[in-house]
This record gives sequence, structure tokens and C-alpha cells, in this order.
Amino acid sequence: METALKIVAVALGGSVGAVARYLINISPLASVFGKFPLPTFVINITGSFLIGFLMIVFADKYVVSENVRMAVIVGFLGAFTTFSTFEMEVFGLIRERELLTGFLYLFLSILIGFVGVVAGVELGRRV
Repeated sequence: METALKIVAVALGGSVGAVARYLINISPLASVFGKFPLPTFVINITGSFLIGFLMIVFADKYVVSENVRMAVIVGFLGAFTTFSTFEMEVFGLIRERELLTGFLYLFLSILIGFVGVVAGVELGRRV
């Protein structure tokens, strides 16, 4: 029964995360910087921050059930973040000979994503 509840928690969190990702992808962000995939960039940076923040908050600051952690970290963030989409977008930009845009997107996503994780951890420690 406990495993079934975790599966339901992941499924519920994942469905909310997938819908949140979809809504960001159809938002006006999609056309702000031309071919630069801003929605996926925003999703990846936000997801990086949230995982850093919530790992600290859930582990050190507040007592939350395993099912809540599974729903939020594995379910929501697992469906919300889009690393595989990110990789395909980089590949597509390079294949289209948009080398500067492709490498800029790759570099900024990794660098700022890491900064997001560090910022989330630091904020989580201060809460």
C-alpha cells in the first residue's frame, strides 16, 4: 500500500508539473528572443533553483511526508524540468547552423542552472 501511495503522489505531482511546463511553453516567452528557446531555459533555471531550495527545506527545515517529497521533487520537478527537450533544442540549433545561439543557450543553461541550484540551497538554509 505504501508503494502505491508513492506512485500516486509521483503521478499527481508529475501531472501538475507537465501542465506547468506546457503553460510556460505556450506563453509569450516563446517568441521573445527569436530562435533562443526561452521557455525551456526558464523552466530549467526555475527547476534547478526549486530542487536546490526544496531539498534543503524538506530535509532540514520542515518535516514533510515522504509522499509529499515524492510528489514535489520526483513528480512535479521531474515532469516540469526539460533536460531532454533542452538537449534536443541545442542539437536542432546546431544542426540548423545557429551555432552562436546553440552554444549560448547551452552555456547559459548550464551556468545559470548551477547558480539556480546554489541560490536555492542557500535560500533553503536561511528559511
